[in-house]
Amino acid sequence: MNKAAFECHMCGHCCHGEGGIIMSQKDRKRLAAHLGLEVQEMLDKYAQLTNGKYNLRTGDDGYCIFYENGCGVHPGRPDICRAWPFFRGNLVDSLSWEMIQEYCPGVNPDAGHDVFVCQGKEYLRRENILRYDPDVDPNALLSEDETL
Repeated sequence: MNKAAFECHMCGHCCHGEGGIIMSQKDRKRLAAHLGLEVQEMLDKYAQLTNGKYNLRTGDDGYCIFYENGCGVHPGRPDICRAWPFFRGNLVDSLSWEMIQEYCPGVNPDAGHDVFVCQGKEYLRRENILRYDPDVDPNALLSEDETL
């Protein structure tokens, strides 16, 4: 049996940084429902529109507005959060995969890039975390064709 290529350590490193949490329409509906809000109300409170895409705001500390010793909206989190670390760049480029190992303690270097790619694509397909509309979905997600 292959080693797990990734196991989340809940360190929060992936929750830090501005503008990266882009929400598709599906994400916006899921997060709003989780928060018990209408979609527009959720967007007004917690998101901003940048280059035609909605992304979650960050706090003064640079972390996602919902991060406080862990994800405060974990069941309602956007697909881009669900996908980490199985982003396009990390799957198609072994150098990117090597670089994230310094950033993310959950990535298992002993598994190797090929296993990471295989497990990542399987996970993304199984969880339906794919990029369907490049105009609104995060570019870091793979399209269905790329997971084959």
